[in-house]
Order: sequence, then C-alpha cells, then structure tokens
Amino acid sequence: MIRGACLLVWVVFCCYTASAQTSTFNNVSKKTAKQWMERGTWRKDLSEKPSPSVNARTFYLQYHRHPDWWEKAFVFLNRKDLTSLAPGNYPIAGEDVYASVSTYVPKDFDKTQWESHRKYADIQCMIEGEEKIGEAPVSKLTLTVPYNEAKDAANYKGPGKYYIAKPGTFFIFFPGEGHRPNIKAHAADTTMVKKIVIKMRVE
Repeated sequence: MIRGACLLVWVVFCCYTASAQTSTFNNVSKKTAKQWMERGTWRKDLSEKPSPSVNARTFYLQYHRHPDWWEKAFVFLNRKDLTSLAPGNYPIAGEDVYASVSTYVPKDFDKTQWESHRKYADIQCMIEGEEKIGEAPVSKLTLTVPYNEAKDAANYKGPGKYYIAKPGTFFIFFPGEGHRPNIKAHAADTTMVKKIVIKMRVE
C-alpha cells in the first residue's frame, strides 16, 4: 500500500514537472527566443547557420517539444558527404523526420509559386549553387490551390520578401509560413543546383 502511494506521488510529481516545463516553453518571449537562436548552443557542431528570416519563437517552441528530432536533423545536415549523396529520400527519425535531396535548374520567377504545409516544417539548405527563395505569412497571400492532405501543401499568390539561398545558411518554414523556393538567383542562370530539404513533423 505504501509502495502504491509512493508510486502515485511520483506520477503526480512527474506530470506536474512536465506541465510546468511546457508552460515555461510556451510563455517564452520573442526576445528570449531570438537570443537562444543567436547563441546557437543548439547547433552543437553544425557549421550551417539559420537565416535571419527564421521565426525564432516558433523554432524555440518546436525545438523544445522534440529536441531529439531536431538534433538528429542537424546531425544529418552536418554530414560531410552531402555533396555526394544521390537524389532521393533519407530516413532520419521514421516518418517524423526525413531528408529529401534533389538536383535541378532553378526556374524563372513566373514558373514558381508560393506553398505552405500543415503537417511538416521545412528545413531547406543549398548544398551546391544558389537560388532565390521567398517568404511571407499565408495570411498575406491569396489561396490559389486548396490544401491537399496527401501532398501536405497548398498554393498561393501574392507579394513577399526574397532572399538568396547559398550553402552555409538554412531556412526553416513552419506551418502558416508561405515560401516560394526554386527561383533563379539571376535571370540568366542555367546552372544545376543541389538542395536538401529536411521535413520535420510539427505538433
């Protein structure tokens, strides 16, 4: 009976601790999250750095919900053989985290479109070459293709902010954040590029 009571107390304590920790994470300020991201202790040995466009608070919250997933993703991103990896999908943590490596020639601006996801966040990083990539809240965009659950994607049109994506910097796009990848960095570009996209399930 005493053992049962002790077990009950332990369970209650663990639940309370987990709840308090979750509450602390959820109440983090934008300033604190940005400082955490800029300090970079989460990067460990990762040489790539996050783009200034990354939503630090959302990143902080998602990272602390599943730090093991993010650590595995960044270990994969830090592999020294990325340039030699064949195009295709690579499992990292089952269906929760996986990488997609692709090679292609970036497209003219009007041949690309905005997209967003609901189930997964995208960690996008150029391995070779460069491209232009857009970012905008979906609330500022106009829906053109409704959400397709099988593809985990919806498409949009509208204005946004654009960046040049190069090796050494990664972008993270969370649900609700529109992104427009695969755009030629320069109009005359015909060079093949290689990119890795790590899909991270979000909760």
